[in-house]
Amino acid sequence: MALNAISSSSSSGVFPALVFVQGSEQKNIVLNRTPFTVGRKVDKDLVIADPRVSRDHAHIMQEGQEFFLVDLGSKHGTFVNGERIQRQKLERGDRLEFGARDSAYILFNPAHATSNTAREFLSQISGIHIKQEATDLEKLTLFLEAARKLNTAGVLDEILMTMLDVTLQLTRAERGYVFLKDEEGKLRLAAGRNSKKEPLLDDKTISHSILEESLRSNSEFLLTDTSQSIEMAGRQSIVAYDLRTVVCIPLRKMQVQATRDAQTPLPGTAAEAMGVLYVDSRFASRDITGVGQDILHAIATEAASLIENARLVQAEEEARRYQQELSIAASIQQRLMQVKIPEVPFARLRGRNQSCKEIGGDFFDAVHTKDGLAVVLADVSGKGVSAALLASTLQGMIYSHLSAGMPLRDVVTTVNQFFAAKMAGEKYATLLLARLRRDGELEYVNCGHVPPLLVCKGEVMRPPHGNVPVGLLAEATFESATCQMKAGDRFIIVTDGVTEAENAMGEFFDDSRLEKAAAKSPTLEGIFSAVSDFCSGNPLSDDCTVVELSYAGVEV
Repeated sequence: MALNAISSSSSSGVFPALVFVQGSEQKNIVLNRTPFTVGRKVDKDLVIADPRVSRDHAHIMQEGQEFFLVDLGSKHGTFVNGERIQRQKLERGDRLEFGARDSAYILFNPAHATSNTAREFLSQISGIHIKQEATDLEKLTLFLEAARKLNTAGVLDEILMTMLDVTLQLTRAERGYVFLKDEEGKLRLAAGRNSKKEPLLDDKTISHSILEESLRSNSEFLLTDTSQSIEMAGRQSIVAYDLRTVVCIPLRKMQVQATRDAQTPLPGTAAEAMGVLYVDSRFASRDITGVGQDILHAIATEAASLIENARLVQAEEEARRYQQELSIAASIQQRLMQVKIPEVPFARLRGRNQSCKEIGGDFFDAVHTKDGLAVVLADVSGKGVSAALLASTLQGMIYSHLSAGMPLRDVVTTVNQFFAAKMAGEKYATLLLARLRRDGELEYVNCGHVPPLLVCKGEVMRPPHGNVPVGLLAEATFESATCQMKAGDRFIIVTDGVTEAENAMGEFFDDSRLEKAAAKSPTLEGIFSAVSDFCSGNPLSDDCTVVELSYAGVEV
């Protein structure tokens, strides 16, 4: 049988790894097939959507135990470590670039960040010579102890290779493979090994029919001599490649229940298979009998546990990185959203935001021009990163238009057209835009927002004026309303996170409580205190923002 092997000088016993870097994004790719194609066409193994990358740009191919990068006549060239190449042997850590040298590159088989402890155990277990007099239990214990100590996310691929080494020694088989299910539920090759401890990339000569059947039925196939099986005589790959021994065991972790002191297996339950351990030989094996089958079951179960635990560790690491990126995004948004409140003799402006997540879609801002003091409060639909990104864009647009002295209705119309064109109705925003003139005339445009509160001498009024939110209808028209403020009057606007704040009983803070709090307290802190007291520790489900514009009157 023809077997493709990876050079031990460029690999630690696992498939070569590619790290694709594009801008701030990074993706790890396992080079488990050759040739590995790169280009702009969507059918390539690695698609780089850049006009400087040719449709069929280059490929990575294996020859013996070495890998080569081959240019396929690209227009803008293929580069290794900055040098343009036509064909180049690849070494660990080489930097590969394809036409678009300033935006994307590949690192070939960079060094693994495996811990020293893990390396020591790998070295120990890889050098094991199983003695004939060793009991099956001793063999199994040796492997499982080392495997558990190697149970870290950074060495999963090496664990799989080591597991195959031990399995092949136990069974005296020629080849071993581990297949794992991908997101679509299809098997993909995760590790391959032969009895000479050479990694295998090619799985074309194995019995895929048995592999698929084992996964589908979630049951084992252990055949020590296929020549004696009438059923196996019809399997094309077994006949074509003269396979005499075939072992196929699903990788599944036993379902357990947690007790006070330990975890105990649930009787009669078996988890869905996450992959398959496959072993075969061109000669009949008499070692896979009795206790040997139990050992294979134990190894397969342990492998499934290792894979599951490593995936959990990896998920935790990805969550940690996401949280770190989210913190950075929150810091950036906070700087963008910092409001420098203008100081004007005829008015006082105050605002406060309380986010339910690190970043959100609420924002307010203020601009003072010759036309008066303008303020905006907006709430982009949704939460999280997408809402925060749109909120930042929206804030920039509105701030620039207000600074230029654009009429309020024109500002809203322009923002609506932009939002509708870019988001096609998938996102929208409610907002309230107001401008207070020196003489106390207040003009405002309410676009689907919570009705504002006008507090005059302790009496609260709710102007009913309103328009549709921005971003829903590209051809929408918007109208403004006006009112005359007197010295001491307060114009309060809030987001729906305030009125829809819930207590433990599922009740909303609602408009009536907001009006009472606004009438009772002359400060923003009074409103937030009322919300906090009402919620009684129940976490906020939406961002809360309150902005208050007070008119001081005109000095005579």
